Order: sequence, then C-alpha cells, then structure tokens
Amino acid sequence: MNAELPPVAPEVVAAAVESLTARLRKKLDAAIESYAALPVTAADGAVRVRCGEDAEVTLTPGPSGAVTDAAQAVCGCLLAPRCLHRAAVLGACPVADAEALTEPAETGEPASVAPDTEGGATADTAAGTAEAEADGADPSASSSDAPAPPTPAQVTAAAGLWAAAAAVLAAGVPAAGAVPQAELLRAAHTARLAGLHRAEAAALRVVRGLRGARARHDGHRLADLVANVRELLLTTGLLAAADPDPALVGTARRAYRPGGGLRVHGVCREPVIAATGYGGVVTHLVSEDGRWFSVADVKPGGPARARGAATASVALGSGTLDHAQLSRGGLLISGATLSPDGRLGSGKGVRATPAPGLSWTSGPLAALFARPLSEAVAARLAGPAGRDPERSEQAARELIGCDVILVGAAGDQLLARELTPGRPDGEGLLVRLAPANGHPDLAHTANFRRLASRPGLRLRVLGRLDPDRAATLRPLAVGPVPDGGATLRLPPEWQGHADLGYDRIQGAHVPPPEELPAVGGVGAVPPDPLAQAPLWRLRRLVEVAVSGGRRAVAEPARDGGRGDGGAALRRTGFRTAADLSAALSAEADRRGRDVFGRTAEADPDRYARAWLAAAVYLTGTERALVQATWEREEAHA
Repeated sequence: MNAELPPVAPEVVAAAVESLTARLRKKLDAAIESYAALPVTAADGAVRVRCGEDAEVTLTPGPSGAVTDAAQAVCGCLLAPRCLHRAAVLGACPVADAEALTEPAETGEPASVAPDTEGGATADTAAGTAEAEADGADPSASSSDAPAPPTPAQVTAAAGLWAAAAAVLAAGVPAAGAVPQAELLRAAHTARLAGLHRAEAAALRVVRGLRGARARHDGHRLADLVANVRELLLTTGLLAAADPDPALVGTARRAYRPGGGLRVHGVCREPVIAATGYGGVVTHLVSEDGRWFSVADVKPGGPARARGAATASVALGSGTLDHAQLSRGGLLISGATLSPDGRLGSGKGVRATPAPGLSWTSGPLAALFARPLSEAVAARLAGPAGRDPERSEQAARELIGCDVILVGAAGDQLLARELTPGRPDGEGLLVRLAPANGHPDLAHTANFRRLASRPGLRLRVLGRLDPDRAATLRPLAVGPVPDGGATLRLPPEWQGHADLGYDRIQGAHVPPPEELPAVGGVGAVPPDPLAQAPLWRLRRLVEVAVSGGRRAVAEPARDGGRGDGGAALRRTGFRTAADLSAALSAEADRRGRDVFGRTAEADPDRYARAWLAAAVYLTGTERALVQATWEREEAHA
C-alpha cells in the first residue's frame, strides 16, 4: 500500500480485479508490489502514477478525498480499463472507510443508509425506535417487542461474506493476495448495500490487515488481524443463521442527531494515523455533567497530516479556536449535532463560542481521577467479549484517569503504582503504561523516554485501557499531581497538562533525580498471567492458522498430536482448550475423496467453524485473565 495514493472504495477495487483475465490475475500481486513503490505526482486535484512508457494511471478523488467511482480511475494504455496497470494501482491504494463513501449528516437528520430491498427495518429505524423508548413513547405502535431477524437479503449477504472470509482463512496470509482480497471486498460491498455495517467494517479491517502482513509493515500486529478475522466470522456466521440480535447488524457511525445546547471543556488532543492513509487529530471534551464528546479533524495525509492538525482551526462554529487552544479551553454550543459515539458535527446550524476551560482538579474531571482504577476498569470490561464489539469498543475507548508514581521501566513501557488515599506511595495497584502510538513523527516515545528517567515521579495520567494486555493503560496526556511534591513542572501556557502525542516534555519540566523519593525496583513486578498461562499454545495455533493457512495448522495432526500442546493444556486444567486445539488440527488435516478415490477440495466452512470456536474461547478466557490483573492486588489489600 502507498499512503500517498487516495483511498479507494471496495467495489472499485473489486471490479478492477474481476475485469482481468486469468493470466493477468496471476501477475497482479507482483504488479501491486512494484507499482506501490513508484513515485506519485499530484496536480490539479488528480494523482498520477507512471507505470511505463505508454501507461499512466490517473486517479481523481471525489469531494470526500476517496475514489468512489470506476470513472475516477483511468489508464492511458490500450487495454484500459481492463488492464493490469489500473488494477495494480488501485490495489496499492488504501481501502476507503464506509464513512468516506457518503457525506455525513450533520444537520440533525439521520445519515443516509442503504435501502433494504426486502422491506425490513434498517439500522436507522432501529435507532429511531430506541430514541422513542428513551423519550417515553410506546415503540409497540410500530414494531413488536422481539427484535426482527435479519432480512433474506441480509442473510444472503452475510453468507457470501462468510464464504469469502473462510476462503481467506484457509489460504492464510501468504496465499491471500489481491484476488482473494478482491472477493472479500466485493462481499463487503454487498454487505453494505444490505445494511450490514458491522460486517462490512470488519471485512475492510481484515483486508487492511492482510495487506499490512504481506507487506511486513512496521505497524502490523498479527493479534489485530486475528481479532478482525474472528469478528468477521462470528458476525457473519450468526447473521447467516438469522440471529435477530440488532447488534450484529451494527449502525452507521456518522448518523448525526440533534444535541441541543452544550457547554464543553477541552481535556486533551490525540493524534490519529490510520492504516487507510488518513491522519489528523481528535480533541476530547467533557461536559458539565460528565459526558464525553470529541471534535475530529481527520483527512487524507497520514503522519504529516496528523502533525499539522495539532494546531489546525476547529471546524465548529466561528472557527476562531485551533485544536491546541480547544484542548485547554472550552466552547458554548447551540444547535449541536452528535454522532452515536459522541462526535460533534459542524453543520450549518451549529453555533459555538469560546469559553474558559476546566482544570483537571475541578468539576467532572476531578471526579474521574478520584475513582479507583479497579472500579473504572471493571465498568469498561463488563459483559462478554465479542458479542457487541461496537459497544465494547466504545466502553473500552472511554478515557480513564488515575494518579500514579513511577517505579521503573520495562522495554518501551513504564511501570507505575496507583496512588491510593490511605496507603503509602508504591503500594498501590501495579499499572503498565504503554505508548498510545509509537510512530516516530509523534512525541509519545520521546516523552516516555524522558519519564522513564525519573522513577519516583508522581503523575496524573489520563489514558485508555488496553483490554488485551495485563493491567495496561495507554496515556494520552499527563499532568502534575495536585497538592503534592515530586511531580511535573509544566509551563503556564500548557494549563496543567501535556498532550503526550504533541507536547514534548523537557528536562526542566521534571524534578531532578535527587528530589524524587526512592521507590521499589522492577524486581517486585508480578508475572504477566497472559504470558505465563499455558493458553499460549492455543493462541499460537489460532495465530498460525491466520498467518500460515490451513496447511500450517494441519502439521500437529500429522505427527500424532505431539506438537499441538494438548497434553500440557490438559495437565494445567485447560481441557476445553485442549479439545478445541485437537479439533482444529484434525479439521485442518481432513481430506475427502470423490467417487474415483481422488482427493477432493477441503471444506473451508467446517474448518472456519472449528477455528472460530477456538478463537472465541481464547478471547473470553484471556479477557477473564486480564480482568484478574486489575483485581488481584485490590483483593489482597
């Protein structure tokens, strides 16, 4: 993928690949890798890539910044538009998000949703019913008490997306090239037309993950790709079985609705660098009654856009504030419009006036830091993992505040103890602080390096829970602990906090080492239960299935099960994990025969179900272990 190229709608990429002959499809992966490294020329709103002496591909993005129509991608060769040049350049472009394909509705009206050709309820209809219930209206006048099952069109779209995902899983990363990805993108487009927002979003994340894995991008994490494949198969499998849970359908994220008058206070800025080639900033805000909101400025541009957006004007109201000022100031808003996740819209009817900011030591933010970490984390990890990822993700992304004392460093992480009233410093819950973003163009890593040099430093931390790691927070901003020494000394213009992605903490901002109290060393750190638990054997098998494909999983079955770790799992009490591991390996090695005795094609459906069972079990068990890391020391206190 080339981040200098504009994002492209999934259906445009899929159509370009489908138009190629079988001979050209075999050359597509190599062509994408070659063309992704070519220089890109941008002029007059168009992006050009010269693929040879007689071939130049021109991309003309629409108002959203994405290529959403086949006519916006043109090649000058004689075989165009059914040529390898055009398909390869489109394959090297980032995949556009669903939000980039439609204009957001920021005037209080619902965002446009694809019509349901079968006559069933759309996601906006369900949202409208929920609003009616909240207002005291009787929803039974227009719908029954039981949720409606997915329509036949949605069931068909989900089944097609399941089949495409199962084929990708069986192939594994090495064989999941441009052609299988195009089939997945085509199925994702069909899902979007059917109104299956959650399934479509999961499919696009899988495609991006496959591209990152095949290109060996620095930001690629196999665990993220595994989670996205699991989410895609779980969602489409339940929808294909006509499960009526409305959470499986999902909602259009940019459905802005009226929010009335608001007074919000800036809390911090968060840089955004997306795998889709977008970059920018999100400024987090809090209202007088403790509700969280945000203002986003994210557009095509990648890391450079993220850096520049730090001081860009806020597209809200009069536009007299930039994001740096808003993160330390406030706004009085009339006619506000809100997305379901609390994003503030900038429609024509929105009016905003600058207002004084709110200190981290007063109002709703002070209450945020007064809550014990164990209680805050328990609220965010409540409920089963995976059933409603949109709600779980939104809860996990809510910011958490705490006061800590640094006790050391481990790799790129800081080790800290929670400061708890009534207990001596250094005896609170152990917390791991990890950089929210390790990109070298941002300040996170440099700030962590500065803080790591000051064990004993007391910090007020505002960050986000990492639900997949033991007792880990990812700080977005830090400030001095009030009414205490041995803490940060920030410049007055920073108004009490440093945004770790943008503000660079200097030596003058931290006390000298001799002024800091002695703290316990790193040797007191308890073992990580996720790393120590024998579940790593099942996790390795689940990850190998994605990274290596079905053949790699079949190896333990071919040596009599000696390499699958089933005996070790049973000895330690993880009998279900052992059974699921054995079932997955056996299904991977299963081969049928036709009436002539020849080996038949393996059934990707049964294999995908065996893998999904193991992946879902693994997720739930690891989530329980993560929860235990936040509770253990509190329970022994």
